[in-house]
Amino acid sequence: MSDPEIREAGAADVPGILETMKLSLGETPLLKRTPSLWEWKHHQNPFGRSIVLVADHQGVIAGVRALMRWDLQTPSGAVVKCVRPVDTATHPRFLRRGLFRRLTMNALDIARDNAIDLVFNTPNEQSAPGYLKMGWHHVSWIGAQVRIRIGRAAVPSDSAPPSIEDIAPEVAPAPRIPRSLLSEPARAMRTPHSEQYLDWRFKAHPSASYGWVAGSHESGLVVRASTRRGRSELVASDILGVPHPSPVRRAAKASRARYMAGWFSPGSPKRPAAIRGGLLPVPGVRALRLVTMPISDLEDDPLDLTSWDLSTSDLELL
Repeated sequence: MSDPEIREAGAADVPGILETMKLSLGETPLLKRTPSLWEWKHHQNPFGRSIVLVADHQGVIAGVRALMRWDLQTPSGAVVKCVRPVDTATHPRFLRRGLFRRLTMNALDIARDNAIDLVFNTPNEQSAPGYLKMGWHHVSWIGAQVRIRIGRAAVPSDSAPPSIEDIAPEVAPAPRIPRSLLSEPARAMRTPHSEQYLDWRFKAHPSASYGWVAGSHESGLVVRASTRRGRSELVASDILGVPHPSPVRRAAKASRARYMAGWFSPGSPKRPAAIRGGLLPVPGVRALRLVTMPISDLEDDPLDLTSWDLSTSDLELL
């Protein structure tokens, strides 16, 4: 069998890309690999269009590699231009032919040509060793903060993703996020919270269901309805404004989910606010693994977790 051709993806490749991703990665009621999700993630992203390469074998998408653009703001106000490796898949007929590495290295060359400063992602245990061999560095394991519901909880559907109305019927839709809460300064590298970003991230998502819980002291919490292992879940996606426990407590009171879960960086003022609201760190849990590869010199050390100010919504893209 001849080697597939590595090239940049075009609009006509999207159906083949999604088919290869379904064959390789599968899908769930919560994560349907649809054209609208691809468009949202890779074309509508306010940080820019993704770098997407495919391995083309006589019209069959043998592999796909997408680097999603992302900006991080530093305490000094500088912007770090990043890419995040996402949506990587190899067609089952083309496994063990080195396509993962070839696609990744070619995509990195394009990233360097586009003045990208940093690569970061949260690979699973199957792909993490491959990234480390290609020059990525382990930064830290990402844990979980959880608040369990006492009493009866909503039972999720097996065939449809949950909505905020199902999980927390008293919670307002996420589009109601007040724009007055967007001026919090960066303590470490974090996603800049512009109006355009918030509208794209929480309002325009084609499948995830977000809500907004207002708190006292000019604070609020973005939440997402979810399921995990047959249990209803309310995800604490991000705390906006002045970090305060009140929106976390109000979200827990309004929630019918079995539990509320999230994660906020150690050292971030959001973390103690979440803890005081009842989102307690679970010892020993390794939910995700943060890895990174610097491409240019940075004022903050990306290999040190204290250089990052991350929330749940920065790590997951639902």
